[in-house]
Amino acid sequence: MSSDDLEKKTGCTAVDSTVGVADLQENLRRLDRLANLGLVSASIAHEIKNGLVSINVFVELLLQKGDDQEMTEVVRRELKRIDALVTQMLRFAAPKPKAFATVHIHQLLDHSVRLLEHQMSGRMITLERDYQAEPDTLRADESQLQQAFMNLLLNAVEAVSNNGELTIATKTATDADGVRRLKISIRDTGMGITPENLARLFEPFFTTKKNGTGLGLSITRRIVEEHRGVIEVQSEPGHGSTFILSLLTE
Repeated sequence: MSSDDLEKKTGCTAVDSTVGVADLQENLRRLDRLANLGLVSASIAHEIKNGLVSINVFVELLLQKGDDQEMTEVVRRELKRIDALVTQMLRFAAPKPKAFATVHIHQLLDHSVRLLEHQMSGRMITLERDYQAEPDTLRADESQLQQAFMNLLLNAVEAVSNNGELTIATKTATDADGVRRLKISIRDTGMGITPENLARLFEPFFTTKKNGTGLGLSITRRIVEEHRGVIEVQSEPGHGSTFILSLLTE
């Protein structure tokens, strides 16, 4: 049977087999990279978890001698979060169910910003808050949502030059189909993103940073999607970038 006869019978056009083989080989290489990354990540996570045991003891002793109760709670909370993240990495093959609870988005954003205060002050970055969401609560996994916020905020801080601006805004909106969403936007006055890079921004391993992993934004998108949300980015070279998270409130 000729290729023309096959096309007529199946309704499919003939495809160059060399293209299919090339695609298959590329997919296999990608899977191999992912498998190796998983092994390396698990190994690193194991070592970090061992180190956290002694670090927790040492930090606890230091905190007991300090007078800043608020900073003490911040440090304890972050150590606990890091330990939880490392534990999840070790259980990557069978991740634990999400711990959904009522989360106050404004409080979580403020906590995330505080962790970056040193970097922001060092670059003299001006922070603007425009919290309009009312109410600002939704059902979410607080630890994972904070990880998404931290990824976006850290990227924004790194993108902004000295004396730049960072704006965090929230609002509630109702879609045409009646679905109510809480929208969080993080806008920076950095150099912006070129159209060719914008198209690949959420691809795993894609990065324009010298020492970047290319995983931060892909992880952030996965977290947002697992919270039944969407993330989009608006950017123009020379005019900064805005990341917008849209999360269901119900």
